[in-house]
Amino acid sequence: MATVKEVAQRAGVSLGTVSNVLNRPEVVSEALRARVEQAIAELGFVRNESARQLRAGVSRTIAVVVLDVANPFFTDLVAGAEEVAERHGALVVLCNSGNDPRREARHLLRLQQQRVLGVLLSPVHDAPSSALESVRSHGTPVVLVDRGAPTAENSSVAVDDVLGGRLAGEHLLERGHRRLAFVGVPAGLRQVDDRLAGLRRAVGAAGSVEAVSASGLTVRAGSQAAAALFAGEDPPTAVFCANDLLALGVLNECVRRGVRVPHDLAIVGYDDIGFAATAAVPLTSVRQPREVLGRTGVELLLAQVEGRPARQLVFEPELVVRRSSDRKIER
Repeated sequence: MATVKEVAQRAGVSLGTVSNVLNRPEVVSEALRARVEQAIAELGFVRNESARQLRAGVSRTIAVVVLDVANPFFTDLVAGAEEVAERHGALVVLCNSGNDPRREARHLLRLQQQRVLGVLLSPVHDAPSSALESVRSHGTPVVLVDRGAPTAENSSVAVDDVLGGRLAGEHLLERGHRRLAFVGVPAGLRQVDDRLAGLRRAVGAAGSVEAVSASGLTVRAGSQAAAALFAGEDPPTAVFCANDLLALGVLNECVRRGVRVPHDLAIVGYDDIGFAATAAVPLTSVRQPREVLGRTGVELLLAQVEGRPARQLVFEPELVVRRSSDRKIER
């Protein structure tokens, strides 16, 4: 493999000039830069980025730790993060906690050992873990994504999930529904709890909300949880699901049972992932700005690297109405 010294000899310049071309090309004249770049191409030189980062004591890697790598919400969030990171010459790596606090802690420890530039974290729990505090105490910037920061000293990007739940509830009330159900995981995941709180706030005394626990936030879990919706003598006429994957699972079960959507059951999801609009019955969903969360998270992270103060940003969701709920019922 060609070395920096060989590049300098081929180009007829000093080692310092080659270093400047690689690291600060703006300080090198166009003619010299062209000679060095030609030598690099002719020799097939590839810089040893690991060695450079080792000398600097920090890498150009930004880690994104998410709750579920299989969820398209996080896929879109990472795409937004990568867009900004690439513009700043940084690399994004993805870690999956699987909603497991021990796995999250292991990821954070390893990322700290790798001296990453910073971490975007969708945490398992609201309270900061000892692993997260360790990362911060060693000077690695952390930005919470899809979750508000507990203190003003930490940066975060989140969505107003209480408002999102309220938008869903108001929409279903306007369509004439009074017996509603909410499908989500057991209490403890802040985003899901906030969506249920918003739904209940919207419905108030105008109707009832039955909370149905799912085993997870997946399509399979939604299909399994749907059985409870049809078990009673007076089933709900509408269901709001904590995310689109659950909603698609409920929709699949409706198709299997011959339950007409939205005539027999209206369905509203959350996130507005790509599959929502292309479902067998296009899915009404509360849209989160997924890519914006990722882009803004990296921008806040880079701002921390430059020593700027922490910021906490909260975005507003919007309701996207499609056929799965767009029908008024007779009362």
